[in-house]
Amino acid sequence: MRTNNLILGCMLAMFAELCFVGMGSLVKLLSENLPSQNILFFRNLFGLLILLPLIFKLGVSTLKTDNIKWHFLRSLSGVTAMYCFFYALSELPLADAMLLKISAPLFIPIIAFLWLGEHVSLRAMMAIMIGFLGVVLVIKPTGTVHIASLAGLMGGALAALAKVTIRRMSITEPTSRIVFYFGLISLIISSIPMFWFWQNPEIKEWWLLILLGGLGTLGQLFLTKAYLLAPASRIAPFTYSSILFAALIGWIFWNELVTLLTITGALLIISAGIIILREKKNIQSEKELLPE
Repeated sequence: MRTNNLILGCMLAMFAELCFVGMGSLVKLLSENLPSQNILFFRNLFGLLILLPLIFKLGVSTLKTDNIKWHFLRSLSGVTAMYCFFYALSELPLADAMLLKISAPLFIPIIAFLWLGEHVSLRAMMAIMIGFLGVVLVIKPTGTVHIASLAGLMGGALAALAKVTIRRMSITEPTSRIVFYFGLISLIISSIPMFWFWQNPEIKEWWLLILLGGLGTLGQLFLTKAYLLAPASRIAPFTYSSILFAALIGWIFWNELVTLLTITGALLIISAGIIILREKKNIQSEKELLPE
């Protein structure tokens, strides 16, 4: 592997995480006036519209698939994870919500073992326990568990299911096809609640919603490219830069202060995630850990 590729991959991963934190910040801002169901629908709509030119460039024939049931499972789990994440963003400090989002790697070995029969090493099991200890510190820093914290944790578990489903499809399905069907099916699913929760956005909110979809899609594409340039075990530590970005933005715009318990929990979750991602037995291809 060339050093230039590793450096570029790490830089793209950090830029992708900055896009994701920007998206999360917009969700938090828009949630003050709009229902999360509306925000998620427009995130999927504008994200898919931005992706369409790339699909046309690759050719519509690339969308042909014999695995629509796996695309549906990946999309259902992914869009439900986003519902949980968006709700957590509306109720929790930005850094805490991002921390619960990155708990997904803790669930991946468990789901892969139960579903795909993959081996889980003793080292990975120890890392999972350490990671969940970190989660406990994040979701119960004051002795009272907020329902949004549980929603964020559930979002991490569902995101892990989506990632394992990607692993199941990766033999025959290219990245562009997986991302397209996720956008399409997620848009259809998220349009259903709109019958009950529709609210007309203001002009300023329309622009923020377009930016939201653009940041989400750019984050996906940049992180995907990063994993193609360098091994996941090398890229993974840089994806946790989202916590630093989230803490800084939360402090600047919402005057959110990060507690010592949250910092300790973050260190445990990040350490556990890196250990799990470095376990080669649980990483079979560069497509396994693509974002949802």
